[in-house]
Amino acid sequence: MPDPDDYLPLTPAHFLLGRPLSAPASEDVVATSTPACRYRRLEQLRQHFWERWSKEYISELQRRTKWANKSHNMDIKMGSLVVIKENNLPPFKWKMGRVINLFPGKDGVSRVADIRTATGTIRRASSKICPLPVSTMEASVTPLQLEDGSSKAAGMLATNNAIY
Repeated sequence: MPDPDDYLPLTPAHFLLGRPLSAPASEDVVATSTPACRYRRLEQLRQHFWERWSKEYISELQRRTKWANKSHNMDIKMGSLVVIKENNLPPFKWKMGRVINLFPGKDGVSRVADIRTATGTIRRASSKICPLPVSTMEASVTPLQLEDGSSKAAGMLATNNAIY
């Protein structure tokens, strides 16, 4: 039997109905609350979602292993699409970027990376970088030769009018 203090997994019903499908119907809160109360509740739910998402999903992306494990293959590679975790910003404002340079230590393990974002290049520790899962089609990116002689990767991600 599951622990009653555990969180339920998020399902599409949480977003569409605001509750799991198996939950009993609640009273009509729309008729009994003011628009200001409903707005406040909606903001609380939105904030709760982002807190859970940042703690649960992002921590899943950051797989922690012992530094001493020589056989560990880091998920952060050149060209990886990553989310840059910032403690002073809410998760929906975290930047996304692509790893352009890795800095391996004496042991050969990279713990620092340069990341190209829409606003420039930044250097971050691997503990602040969350590699995003990509499909196998996107993972096998091949460079395209452009007419001007330069090249760019096929299948690059375009977001906010910027290419990563």
